[in-house]
Amino acid sequence: MTERGDGAPSATEDDAQPRHSGATALLLSAAAALGGFLFGYDSSVINGAVGALRSEFGLSSFTVGFVVSSALLGCAVGAWFAGPISDRVGRVKVMLAAAVLFVISSLGSALAFNAVDLTAWRVLGGLAIGAASVIAPAYIAEIAPARLRGRLGSLQQMAIVLGIFAALVVDYVIAQVSDGGASGGFPWGGTAWRWMFASAVVPAVFYGLLAVIIPESPRYLVKHHKPVRARQVLARLMSRDEAEHKIEDIEHSITTDRPVRLHDLRGPRFGLLPIVWVGILLSAFQQLVGINVIFYYSSTLWEAVGFSESDAMLTSVINSIVNVVGTVVAILLVDRIGRRPLLVAGASGMVVTLGILAYCFATAAVVHGKPQLGDVAGPVALVAANVYVFSFAATWGPVVWVMLGEMFNNFIRASALAVSAAAQWIANWVVTTTFPGLSGISLGLAYGIYTLFSALALVFVLRSVPETRGLELEDMDRLAMPDRTRRA
Repeated sequence: MTERGDGAPSATEDDAQPRHSGATALLLSAAAALGGFLFGYDSSVINGAVGALRSEFGLSSFTVGFVVSSALLGCAVGAWFAGPISDRVGRVKVMLAAAVLFVISSLGSALAFNAVDLTAWRVLGGLAIGAASVIAPAYIAEIAPARLRGRLGSLQQMAIVLGIFAALVVDYVIAQVSDGGASGGFPWGGTAWRWMFASAVVPAVFYGLLAVIIPESPRYLVKHHKPVRARQVLARLMSRDEAEHKIEDIEHSITTDRPVRLHDLRGPRFGLLPIVWVGILLSAFQQLVGINVIFYYSSTLWEAVGFSESDAMLTSVINSIVNVVGTVVAILLVDRIGRRPLLVAGASGMVVTLGILAYCFATAAVVHGKPQLGDVAGPVALVAANVYVFSFAATWGPVVWVMLGEMFNNFIRASALAVSAAAQWIANWVVTTTFPGLSGISLGLAYGIYTLFSALALVFVLRSVPETRGLELEDMDRLAMPDRTRRA
């Protein structure tokens, strides 16, 4: 530091933050997080098409569940391999490859001629989404200053919920302008549901263009002996002193670096390091609470309890707006009050609201084989569903992605994140595949199961999840045993 004429200290060139550093970090993080937008868009664009697909291809409940969830199988594979591949070729190249795969998948899905064909195209798209889901939090964590990492990491979930919202709005508009809803003819030719799938090409192309523009991760550049380029990237995000310190920390963390194998994740507890188990279980619980049932099946769900197709789609759009608002709240709070308090509050809210939904559906009158919510239970269920979505969106949705990007030390991050993300996609697949069958037995049973998992998630956070707010990535080795961290 030097002194100004009035005797007060002033920042030297080395200490000064570069102009617009926060805005630069935001733009780079938002570009990487656009992969989350593709996930949200793909996962919900099929929402409006489920009924049409069932009719056109003559699908059973099990087949519908498998077709809807098929992309998630690809997601698990893409997430598993994305980390190691990105360590070899770079984060940005994986993003670009994901964009290309997603364009191909969207066009193939739009032109599908049977359920098998559609499933194959959706699995291909899942590979792209799974890869993007791993790269985005890793890239954001590696370029974001610690003071901004929580908020910037939350952009992954914000992108997901905006993708969900955009897809549901597009589905609603396409259904409204078509002759006969999702199964009807679109003014430009073809069936409406095909245009729903084709619309995903637009965000995929935009994601690919951004992948060409953004710089590579500083950690990847240092690891591959390109420190000058790494300094150039960091110089846009932090002061020269901070950048040099960051470079030194990265170099120190990779002095013994080598290709990371799954063997490196082994530990004393059930074959894996405790912190890896925390990541896996956080990922699994994020899906086992049933949130994506709302966004994959909400239109058919509300139709099943008496809503018209148009009203059901509009209700789904309202759910997605609540989802966006909740995510904004999370971004504002995650760096102020920490990760664990948000997870505890969210799990508590989901236990209550899912319990209400389970009761409403379990006690509903059955007419012609379908539950019919009454004048009281109907509004109560709608309010509970939206509060449930808010409870998730303001906590578990973004916070889990933030923690997956930051809770692992530099050496194991890519592989541990890949394993955790793969667990998330598998759990998502299980929930999405089983919901049509469970709801056929009883919607009360389905939501009762999600209530139970929410309660287990609450217990898990209270007992085993560490706080990561404010820690630099290079200091994550301090998260020794989660139970000791909690008591500290």
